[in-house]
Amino acid sequence: MMYGQILHQQSADNSFVNVNVGGFKQRMEHSVLKRFPRTRLGRLLHCGSQEAILELCDDFIASEMEYYFDRSPRFFSHVLNFYLTGKMHLVDGLCIVSFHQEIEYWGIEEQHLDVCCSNKFHELTGLAEENCWDRRSDELQPDGLDSPAEELSEDDEATFEGSWCGDIRKNIWIRLENPGYSPAAKALAVASLGVVLASIIAMCIHSMTDFHQVDLSEKEIENPLLTFFETFCVLFFSAEFILRLATAPSARKFLRSPLNVIDLMSVAPFYVTVACDAMSEGENTELENVGKVVQILRLMRVFRILKLARHSAGLRSLGVTLRHSAHEVGQLVLFLSVGISVFSALIYFVEKESQESELQTVPIGWWWATISMTTVGYGDTCPVTPAGKLIGTLCIVCGLLIVALPITNIFNKFSKIYARQRHIVVRQSDN
Repeated sequence: MMYGQILHQQSADNSFVNVNVGGFKQRMEHSVLKRFPRTRLGRLLHCGSQEAILELCDDFIASEMEYYFDRSPRFFSHVLNFYLTGKMHLVDGLCIVSFHQEIEYWGIEEQHLDVCCSNKFHELTGLAEENCWDRRSDELQPDGLDSPAEELSEDDEATFEGSWCGDIRKNIWIRLENPGYSPAAKALAVASLGVVLASIIAMCIHSMTDFHQVDLSEKEIENPLLTFFETFCVLFFSAEFILRLATAPSARKFLRSPLNVIDLMSVAPFYVTVACDAMSEGENTELENVGKVVQILRLMRVFRILKLARHSAGLRSLGVTLRHSAHEVGQLVLFLSVGISVFSALIYFVEKESQESELQTVPIGWWWATISMTTVGYGDTCPVTPAGKLIGTLCIVCGLLIVALPITNIFNKFSKIYARQRHIVVRQSDN
C-alpha cells in the first residue's frame, strides 16, 4: 500500500484530497483525480513517502492532510474545471507563454485542449516563438554579420575613455564603422567599396589570356599594370585593416568578428605569395611544390568578393540567415542524403543489366541522384530502361518536395532579417 494511501486512511474521509492553491482551498475526490493519473494532483495519490509528496507540492500538512501549492488561485479555477469536464480552455487575458507554463506545471497535456481553443493555442504559440526568435536575433546581432555598430556601447565608451588617445581613436573608429556618421565617413566607405569592386574586376581580367605576357624565353610573366594595381589594392586593404584594428575598442572582439576575418583572409594570401616567391628564387629542391602553393594562394583572392558584405545589407542578411537557419539547412542536407542514398541504390539495380546505361555503379548513381533531386539535370548520365525512367521521375518529384519543405522557413527568416537590416541602414543614413 502506498504512503499517500496510508495517510488518507488515517483521515476522517479518505476519499477526498484537500488542496490549497495560493490561499484558495478545495476538496477534491480521489475518483476525479484518478481519471488523470499523469497530472500533478493525480500523481499525489501514488506517492510512496512524504519526500515524494513534497517534490510535487510546495508544502504538506499531515495533520490536516492538506497539500499547498504556491501558484495562481485564479488559474486553478480553470484547472478544477478541467478535472470535472476533461477539457481545458484558454484563459482570457493570460499570456500564451504563461498559460503554457501553467498547464505544464499541473501536468495537463496539449491534447486536453478543447477543439474551440486548440487552433488558437497553436497559432499564438507560433507567434510567441517568432517573437522570441526575433529577440534572440537582436541579441546576437553585434557578434554576427549583421551590420557595423550604429553607435558605441557603454563598455566601448568606457574602453576609449581609459585608453591612450581615446578621443582620437573613438572618432576614427566611428567614421570607419558608420558611413552615415559624416560626409567624410561616407566618402571613405565609397572609396573602400570602389577599391573592392576594382580589385574584383582586376582579378577577372588577370584570368583572360589576352592580357597574359611572356618574356624573351616564352615564359609567362605577370602583367606589370595588373601587378601594380593588385599591389595597390592589397596595400589599401592592409592599411584599412590595420587602422581599424588599432582604433578598435577591443582587439580580441575585433579579430573574432566574421567580417574582420574575411578582411584578413583577403590580404593574407598576397603576403604569403610574396614570401613563397622569394623562397623559390633559389634552386632548392625542397621547394619544388612552392609554385603549386602559390597558385592556390592566388585563388584565395576570391575572398575579396566577400568584402562586399561590409557594404551590402543583402549579403550580411544572407550570412545571418544561414547562421540562424542551421537547423533547417541540416534538415535539408539530411533529407537529400537519405533520398540520394535510396534512389542511387534503386537506379543501380534496375540499370545494371543494361549495356547502354552508364549507371553501372552506386557512386555513379549518387551523382545522378544528386543532380536529379536538386533539379540540375546535366544530362551526362540518365536512365535508359522503363523502370529506370520511372524511378528517375519519382526522384525528381521527391527532390522538389524535399527542397521545398525547409525553404519556406529559411526565406521567412531572410525576409525579416533583411527588413531589419534595411531599417538600420536607413536610420544610419538619416543621422
